Amino acid sequence: MVLSKKVARFNKIATNRIARPLSGRVPGFARVVHRGRKSGKVYRTPVNAFRNPEGYVVALTYGPDSDWVRNVLAAGGCELETRGRTVKLTGPRVVHDESRETMPLGVRQILGLIGVSDFLYLRLPE
Repeated sequence: MVLSKKVARFNKIATNRIARPLSGRVPGFARVVHRGRKSGKVYRTPVNAFRNPEGYVVALTYGPDSDWVRNVLAAGGCELETRGRTVKLTGPRVVHDESRETMPLGVRQILGLIGVSDFLYLRLPE
């Protein structure tokens, strides 16, 4: 059970507007900066992102078919605004992981409750 499309629409209209200013500064939250595949417009999408040895991993709470995920995959990377800085990331790949092993323990439990098991892995440039 990934979050529904109705919840996604509500979050896009209401919740994201509130969360966006904080998401680039609060631990566990970040903003993915990506460009629309057709429009070319730059978007900033609030996400749950966590550092790993190669870069970052993002929980796909709306699933791997979200527009922002498709934008990042098509572009071959994105920028991530996190903790007051911007990080360039490459090599995006979607990973299905029902164990959620790369997530911190508390986050792993919450994601399990809402059925999130897809993640976007992004690497720091070499």
